[in-house]
Amino acid sequence: MLLLPFQLLAVLLPGADGEDGFQGPTSFHVIQISSFANSTWAQNQGSGWLDDLQIHGWDSDSGTAIFLKPWSKGKLSDEEVAELEELFRVYLFGFIQEIQARASKFQLEYPFEIQGIAGCELQSGGSVVSFLSGGIGGLDFLRFDNDTCVPSPEGGTRAQQACTLIMEYQGIIDTARKLLYETCPRYLLGVLDAGKAELQRQEKPKAWLSSGPSPGPGRLLLVCHVAGFYPKPVWVMWMRGEQEQPDTQHSDLLPNADWTWYLQATLDVAAGEAAGLSCRVKHSSLEGRDIILQWGPPISVALICLAILVPSIIFLLCLALWHMRRRSYQDIP
Repeated sequence: MLLLPFQLLAVLLPGADGEDGFQGPTSFHVIQISSFANSTWAQNQGSGWLDDLQIHGWDSDSGTAIFLKPWSKGKLSDEEVAELEELFRVYLFGFIQEIQARASKFQLEYPFEIQGIAGCELQSGGSVVSFLSGGIGGLDFLRFDNDTCVPSPEGGTRAQQACTLIMEYQGIIDTARKLLYETCPRYLLGVLDAGKAELQRQEKPKAWLSSGPSPGPGRLLLVCHVAGFYPKPVWVMWMRGEQEQPDTQHSDLLPNADWTWYLQATLDVAAGEAAGLSCRVKHSSLEGRDIILQWGPPISVALICLAILVPSIIFLLCLALWHMRRRSYQDIP
């Protein structure tokens, strides 16, 4: 656990002890997915993320990083970036060779997939916590606690054997320690500063109501759509007056192509109880001016037509009367 310089922390986390603190990403992690089809074919996929925003990819053919944002390098120099690319290139190539050579020893049956995640997270108090863990087929396999490999219970004896083997490679452990406890915190601090203008931007949500598929006879599914907001934290709830409706259901937060987010909040109610309900949206970009949408019964096509036709008919009658009077005045000698 490391403590960041206070001056830099104050830049990134203005008002960190209050409600108006930094609401952008606070962690960086890399994900490795290695797929093994057989003893001769395997492929690595790599990516880098600020929370759930991807800022790096990995070109497995050329063995180079793909920077998805102009500020994705953070404050790293070109020389440091080149060194890290070479390090990951050698590691990923060697990883496949080692796994294929030991697949039978660890009773790995083709095809199989190995997942790994490593990174660091900025805490509100200024400390940085680093982490590294691995899995096989979506199940936890092992993790690192400081400098020690800890097998997961789900991994059984295979995980214990793997940790025993890993702990024999002191050079790998030293490199991993440097990356996790020195490079990652420094990079995280730099990339949050370099991308601050975009990461701390505020995009106001747009909200609208609709009805979903009927849950059953005499019932309505009320749907509140909230889209185009950033940062991610948002509060959406169906209300009756000032009372929250505890049966409100929320969809997963879904990303849009422009890095904003979309959410649905639904409520299953009896048709006769829908009147008086509203959807309320709270978001930091709204600065306390919540969006409140009142639910109203859907307007039928007949009513819409009536609303258009009645004024038109009245206008035509008035126009006809005016012509009749004008003509009658003209007939007077």
